[in-house]
Amino acid sequence: MKILLLQDVKKLGKAGDIVDVSDGYAKNFIMPQKLGKEATKEVLNEWKLKKGSEANRREQEKQAAIAQAEELSKVKIKLQVKGGEGGRLFGSVTAKDVADALEKQAGIKVDKKKVQLKDGIKNAGAYQVEIKLHPAATAKVSVQVDAQ
Repeated sequence: MKILLLQDVKKLGKAGDIVDVSDGYAKNFIMPQKLGKEATKEVLNEWKLKKGSEANRREQEKQAAIAQAEELSKVKIKLQVKGGEGGRLFGSVTAKDVADALEKQAGIKVDKKKVQLKDGIKNAGAYQVEIKLHPAATAKVSVQVDAQ
């Protein structure tokens, strides 16, 4: 019996694969656990439409991320942080601080996990902070850190 796998099945195949299995295995294991469906024309057409709509959605997300990256590249934010002599900060500026400042000053909401800061900013000055919105879209935001 030919089966269209809906999920990955160990030692059998990945989701979307059409595999040939015994009738008993298909009826007693794969279909009851909703791991696959019998590969009829209707099921195959439905699967192709679903994959096409997912690809379209991913492309729209990519285009939206690229547009947002262009917008973010023009943004300059300023942070006032308590600091000591020589521009050394008490504590550090983290990815969360940058994300919060972007939302307050520019009105652009960015998840803190997308802000690429390795150790944080520990000195006053001007920095370029990378924000990875999508694998195909990265923006660099100018951040000015001033010590009070």
